[in-house]
Formats: sequence, structure tokens, C-alpha cells
Amino acid sequence: MPSAGETTGAFMLSKEIDLLMAERSHLLRVAGAAAQFVALMESRSLPASVATEAELLAESVNALPEDTLRDALSAITRPRQEEDR
Repeated sequence: MPSAGETTGAFMLSKEIDLLMAERSHLLRVAGAAAQFVALMESRSLPASVATEAELLAESVNALPEDTLRDALSAITRPRQEEDR
């Protein structure tokens, strides 16, 4: 039989995992939006004042592992039914 401390510890761990998964979901949406922006941006038409940041963003997106990038793009892609509404 688990002690009260073990039960509390398991509960706290479960809540922490839930928080981390929610944060991952938000970060995947940010990464997906950034990847889409990088894919569509015309770097030559950007103002010089943002060129460094745009390059850093592009390099960061390109450095993502392929499976993470796939998850990120999936996070911002709505299912077909939602788009039709």
C-alpha cells in the first residue's frame, strides 16, 4: 500500500508532467509559426534593421531535428474540417 508521501509525490509528478506537456504544445506552436514564416519570407525584402534577427530565426528553425519540426508544423496546421468553418 503506498504511503501518503508516495501518493503526493506521484500526484505532484503527474501535475509537473501535465505542465511540461502543455508548455511543449505552446512551444511547438511557436516553432511551427516560425518555420512557416521562415519558409514564406523574402529575405531580400526585409528591412536591414531586422536582418540579423531573421537570420537567427532561420538558423534556429533549420537546426531543429526533423521530427520536432514535423511536430511543430503539425501543431499549426488545422484539420480540414476546421478550415471549412
